[in-house]
Order: sequence, then C-alpha cells, then structure tokens
Amino acid sequence: METFETLVQAEFAPKNTYLNTASTGLLPARTVESMRGALESAAAGQPTDMSTDVEAARASFARLVRVPVRRVAAGASVAVYTGLIAASLPKGAEVLTAEGDFSSLVNPFHVRGDLTVRTVPLERIAESVRPGTALVAVSAAQSADGRVADLTALRASAREHGARTYVDASQAAGWLEFDAGAYDYVSAVAFKWLLCPRGVTFLVVPDDLGSLTPLFAGWVAGAEPWDSCYGPIAELADSARRFDESPAPFAYAGARRSLELLEHLGVERVRAHDLALADRFRDGLRTLEVAPVPAPGSPIVSVPGLGHRQGELSQAGVEVSDRAGNLRVAFHLYNTPTDVDRLLDVLAN
Repeated sequence: METFETLVQAEFAPKNTYLNTASTGLLPARTVESMRGALESAAAGQPTDMSTDVEAARASFARLVRVPVRRVAAGASVAVYTGLIAASLPKGAEVLTAEGDFSSLVNPFHVRGDLTVRTVPLERIAESVRPGTALVAVSAAQSADGRVADLTALRASAREHGARTYVDASQAAGWLEFDAGAYDYVSAVAFKWLLCPRGVTFLVVPDDLGSLTPLFAGWVAGAEPWDSCYGPIAELADSARRFDESPAPFAYAGARRSLELLEHLGVERVRAHDLALADRFRDGLRTLEVAPVPAPGSPIVSVPGLGHRQGELSQAGVEVSDRAGNLRVAFHLYNTPTDVDRLLDVLAN
C-alpha cells in the first residue's frame, strides 16, 4: 500500500544528508524523467508542447495556494516581479519592509529612487502600517533564519489603513498551508520547497490585476500567443498571463511533475513531517546547550555562531548553509529522523 514514506522513497535518493532545501530543493525522480524526455525530444527535432507544460504547472500552483488560475502569472524571477510591482507605484509612495528581508523582494523598491522605503523589525511590521502606507512587502518566512511573519495580523492592519500587501512565499510555499488569495500580490520561486527546477517562478495578482502595467509583455502575454509574435500585440490576455515571462521550457516540463507530487502528498502532511523534524533538531540543540534563533512553526532552524562549521559539515556529508554567520538547517519531506541525529552527532564532535 502506498504511504507518504514509500512515495517519498520512490522519488528521492540523496547520496548525503541533505538539509539545505532553503537554498535548493531536491528534484523528484518523475521531474528528472520528464526533463530528460523533453531534452531528448528537442535534440531529436521533436520538441514538447511548451504551453501545455506551463499551463499544467500554473494550474497546479494555483490549487496549492488556493487561488483561481487566472490570477497566476508564470515567470522565472521574484526580482522581476517585484520590479513590476515597484514600477506601478506613484512617486513618493511609502513601502513598508522588514529588516534583513531577501534582496529580490526589497531591492527593486530602493532602486526606484523616488519611493519612501521604511524598514522595521519583522515582529513590528503589522503594527507599523500607518495611514499613507501604499504597500507592505514581506517574506512569509525569512530566508536568513526561518522566522514566520504574522500574516493574519499584517493583512488586518493593511486593510485597516488601505495598503496593498505583497508576500514573497519562496521560503513557505510547499510546506506552509497558504491562502494566496488573502493578499494582493504573492510571488514564489519554485526551486526550493516546491521542488521544481531553477527557472520557475509564479506571481499571484488580484482579480482586478492590481493596476500593474505589463511592462515586459512579449508574445506569451497575448490573448492568442501564436497570433502575437510580430509587431505590437493587438490584445493582451485578460488574466495574469499578461504578466508571463517567456518561460524556460525544460524547467516547466519538470515543474509540472514536481507540483503534481506535492498536490498528491498534500501540504498539510508535508508541513507536519517537516516541523516534527525541525522540533527534533531544536530539542537536540538543547542537549548541546546551543540556542537557535526563535522561529516556532518553521522547518528552517538557524543557529547563531555556527556558520563557520558549514564546510566541516559538508566534508562529513551533511549539507547545510552558512547565512550571516548562522548555521541554517532546513528540513523537508525527503528528510528523516536519522538525518537529524546525524547532524547532531557531527555538531557534538
């Protein structure tokens, strides 16, 4: 009988103790097979149907984050989509961000040069929305240390003050049960917790398309893409597809299979699995008299002062990250209690 464990074992076979999903997720076997098939077809002069793969991936992501598919754009970069949102704001608009948030989320607002960007500690972001704040931009989970934003409080505060909300779910989509429809804009790269190849990113926009101008619209943004290849596009798509970037076809050939797997497993089960392992690691750190950054409810555990041990751990076959001097460990569906114990054993010696 198929179980969560047997399905995961059939899809993943890491040759080390891989605890670095916050950097890059492992690819399922079905994803590798799909990409290999697409590459071989292209080499034989029989390329796959790119649009079919993109639409399947778009629809799967929409179901995972609980929004209508018409609200989802498909691209390759959070920074590009942040730049699109930044370009839509009027001169002098105030953007509220969290200290130390990921550059792809915050930098495009700074380089505009004529916006007011205000930065506050993550724990204070909801209470810091004020009259005149045009947009609040924050990661659902922080890349550096895994802290999870209080998105419920943020949404309520933004609504009270008439501000739009922009959430980067790159470190959350795939393990956090997430209703993207509760926010104006949501972006997420898919090569981390969503287990997709690099080159896949999604943007969720409001039903009214969020007053965004499709500045980089190419032929794929047309209502009829194959009729939009030459000259100005006569009619843009009446959905978020008008914000599509021209996709990387081999990446999307794999992405549809990765997202299919996550849908089958269920984010709720993935979340429970991931958090149990993270809590096991936190408990183990107490026996070593080491305190991680407080990040309850997160599968990312950041340990201050131990980042310098990343190289040593890698040589021992344990893959983690060094972020801002902290040792960052990320637990996902292909990890086991044995992986946790292996890491703790190496740290203890």
